[in-house]
Amino acid sequence: MILSNSGFKVIATAENGDTALKMFKSFSTLPDIILMDHRMPIKNGLETMKEILEISNYPKIIFVSADVSVKKKALSSGSVSFLEKPFSIEVLLKEIKHVLSKFQPQDIHA
Repeated sequence: MILSNSGFKVIATAENGDTALKMFKSFSTLPDIILMDHRMPIKNGLETMKEILEISNYPKIIFVSADVSVKKKALSSGSVSFLEKPFSIEVLLKEIKHVLSKFQPQDIHA
């Protein structure tokens, strides 16, 4: 709701990694950014991110987790950013804007 109220179009949310992957496969238009949590039921964020990026490297993934032990793995596996929980809404919005400005459409390939 906060993201929508801040001018971003939220196309979906998922409660677990398996659902996130199924939803991603069903999109006719890919999201520019995915916020990926690590600790999710069924399939964790690292596994889900890997499978999504095998399908397409178009979406830029901002990995979010309270588990900083996965930061290096997340960044080396394809995440463009890592936010350590807890963080403020202002920090999240700033990071989303930064990622969107950093990766112009010509830099992104489906």
